[in-house]
Formats: sequence, C-alpha cells, structure tokens
Amino acid sequence: MASHAEPEYFKRARQNGWIVVSDPPKFDLDAYISNYRGRTQFNRLLLIGSSSSYLYSEALKLAIKDAKAGNDVGRYERATAVLKEIAPEDEDGNPDIAWIDRTSKKVKIDSDRLEQELKGYKNNLIKESIRMGYDDLGQHYHKIGELSDAHKAYTRMRESCTTTSHVIIMKIRLLKIAIEQRNWIQVQTNVHSIRQTPGKSPEVEKVTAKLSAAMGLASLASGNYKEAAREFLNTDPRMATAKMDDSDDESFNEVLTPNDIAVYGGLCALASMSREQLQSRVLENTSFRNYLELEPHIRRAVSFFISGKYSSCLSILDSYKPDYLLDIYLQKHVDTIYSEIRTKAIRQYFIPFSHVTFSAMAAAFASDEATIEVELTSMIEKDQLDARIDLVDRVLLARKQNPRNKVHADALAMAKEYERTAHLRILRIEILNAGLEVHKGKRKNQDDGGGWFGTNQDSSFGNGLAGDVFMGKNLRSGTRGG
Repeated sequence: MASHAEPEYFKRARQNGWIVVSDPPKFDLDAYISNYRGRTQFNRLLLIGSSSSYLYSEALKLAIKDAKAGNDVGRYERATAVLKEIAPEDEDGNPDIAWIDRTSKKVKIDSDRLEQELKGYKNNLIKESIRMGYDDLGQHYHKIGELSDAHKAYTRMRESCTTTSHVIIMKIRLLKIAIEQRNWIQVQTNVHSIRQTPGKSPEVEKVTAKLSAAMGLASLASGNYKEAAREFLNTDPRMATAKMDDSDDESFNEVLTPNDIAVYGGLCALASMSREQLQSRVLENTSFRNYLELEPHIRRAVSFFISGKYSSCLSILDSYKPDYLLDIYLQKHVDTIYSEIRTKAIRQYFIPFSHVTFSAMAAAFASDEATIEVELTSMIEKDQLDARIDLVDRVLLARKQNPRNKVHADALAMAKEYERTAHLRILRIEILNAGLEVHKGKRKNQDDGGGWFGTNQDSSFGNGLAGDVFMGKNLRSGTRGG
C-alpha cells in the first residue's frame, strides 16, 4: 500500500489538469481486478496506478506482474516507466532487459510461424483452415498489443467465413479491438452490422447483452448519457448470471462486468431521466433489476432521488466518487454526470416554492451558501433555472407569471382565429353565389370546348376569380369569353 505522503508526480499531474484521486476507494484492489480478464486488467491497473496517489504502488506492481505474464513488451515497458517516474527508488520500476529481449524474440518467432502456417492454408485452398489461420494470427497480434495488425487479420477472415456463427465470431473480435482502440464509430458500425443479421440466429441472441453494453459505452464516450442509459438499461440480464471465465460465451468481462453495467446505467439514467422515467425504466425494469442487485447503493441513490431526498442521493454518489474516478470508461465523465444530477436535483427541489433562502438550500444540499450562490447563478445564466436571485436578502425567487397577461394573450389568439374562420366562410359563400363551385364528375375536357377547369392553368384562373369575389367584385355580369 502506498504511503500517505503524496509523490511529486501527482502534484505535477494535478497542476497540469490531470485527474488525481487522493482518497482511498471503497473497493479492494485484488478483488476488484479479479473480476476482469484479458487486456482490460492491465489497462485498468495502469489507469489506477497513474491516477491514485493512494493505490499507485500496488496497482502498478500488479500491472507489471500482469504484463510479464503475457507477451506484450510495450505494456511492460509503460508500466515500469510510470512506476519509475512516480517512485524512482522502487526497484520494480527498473525494467528486466533480459526478459524484454527474450520475449521480443519469442514474439517474432511466433509471428513468423503463424504467417507461414497461413500461407500453407491459402495454398491448400481450404476455407475453414484459412479462417482459423487468420483467427489465430489476429488473436496473436491482439495479445502482443499490435491492434492494427489484429484488425487487418480479422477483417481478412471475413471471406473465409462460411456460416453465420463464423461471421458473428469475427465481428465480435473486431468489436473488442475497436473498444480497446477507443474507435467508437467502428464500435457502432460493428454492433449495427451484427444486429442486422437476417433471421433470428441463436448466435446473435447469445451476444445481445454484449452489443447493448458496447453501444452503451460508445454513447457514454460521446457524452450522450440518455442513449447510454437506454442501452445499459436494456442489456439482456443473461450477462448478470454469466460465469467469470472463458467457458461462458455470455461473459464480457474482458471489457466490463455486470457491476459496471449497473453503475453506468444508473448514473446515466440519473443524469438524463425524469423522476417518472427513473421509476418506470430503472426501479421497475425487471431486466435491469438483476444488475441493480449487484450494486445496491445505486438502487438506493435512484430511490432517494425519486422520493425527493436529494441530499441523501448526492451523499451516496459522493462517497463512491473516488471509485468512479478510477474507472477506465467513467473517469472523464464523472464530473459532468455529477453536475447534471445535481442540477436536476436543485431544479426539482425548487419547483414547489415561490422563494427559498440560500441557507435552506445549503442545508438541503449539504453545501455552503457561497457555493449555492455560484451554482444558482450559473444555472440561471444557462437558462437551466427560471428564477431570480435577491442578493440583499439572499433569496432565490421564482419568476411570477401574470395571469392577466395570459388571459389577454389567450383572448387575442381566440379573436384572430375567429376572424380567420369568418373570412374563410364568407369566401365560400361568395364562391357559391358566383357559380364558381366545381361539382365532382361534371368537368369537361378542354378539347370538348367545355368549362374553365379542364386544366391546372384554368383552375388557377378560377382561383384568381375567387379572390376577386372575396374582394367584393361582382362577377355575375362578367362574360366567359372565348
């Protein structure tokens, strides 16, 4: 465990505007990271190590251990470099040059071997062997961190896929690559492609939860919290009961866990949905209930918000903020999401009142008057709150609606509508009196030498006459000339 004296690295990081978490999180690091598998373990450990002044030593040493257990030399060098920069005296920050050389040679040998095997499969012209060759090569490149080469290998595998199952496997592999690359447009493209698979394929049914989770991450990354909430809340509950290992196809913990689904979905819903929507789409959602049971504090926060206990809701969220600031997908959005939730809470709190003192609001939101004043001023300037501030009495005043003005506006609108209707009725009466009404089934073609309305041009001419009628001109004495 790291000492409480904050290293200079984090002081400089804070000055540069980077996110630094000084408070200890609620989770146990070993138990937390054991819920994941694959490359996301290292990525999460590296983020925690470079962001937490409390857990940096433990997290980075675990990251170094994880990298050494694989063949990705680049990840090992990054982890040791960060630890060396934070704690120069720590011997674990010195890279193992012998291991790097040995692993680099092994990686090159394996890459050459898989390339040669693939060439042999291509010469034999057996599609299944070619597909498996590309799959093995793509997985190899993915494990060593060559994501671009892995993407190329999986893409070339497409022409050798002969069944729907093969195509789904290929697209899921591409999806994982895109998520790790943070290529969210490619993530959305892959998800839409899989969802549009013709027929009700059982292979597609197995990955529906993964597709919803991936789309939720893409929406979260773009700041579209409402769409992210919709995707997470609609995630198939089968992922919540999946085993945490490679034996279960429903598991997606090489990207995120069911606990993450609960947290992401709950926070995004709190930031973007009304209290009625929170009740119906979150608490009463039987599918999402399986995820909420894994994170009961999220359920409590949502319940408090719905019941108007905003201080209790915000208190729960604040207590878990260090955990969320150390999350690989949430970190950049925590402040924005919390601000959205707090803004909604203040707006909802003020609705029943005509005026509220700053001291009352400060007590309700566990804050001080100066902070409340700044928040209220910002909300009013952004048109997020329809109110005025009395700085003398330090009171927030609701804007009073003048009922007389509303009655006058409604009466004026009614009079204009009555005038319009009267004009239209007078126009119709004058058209009938002038004999300009067109009777259905009695038109004559222009070739027969008949009436005026044989063509569109004649019809427009008739409309012009109708306008003259409305202007008070008598057309009865006019001739139909010809």
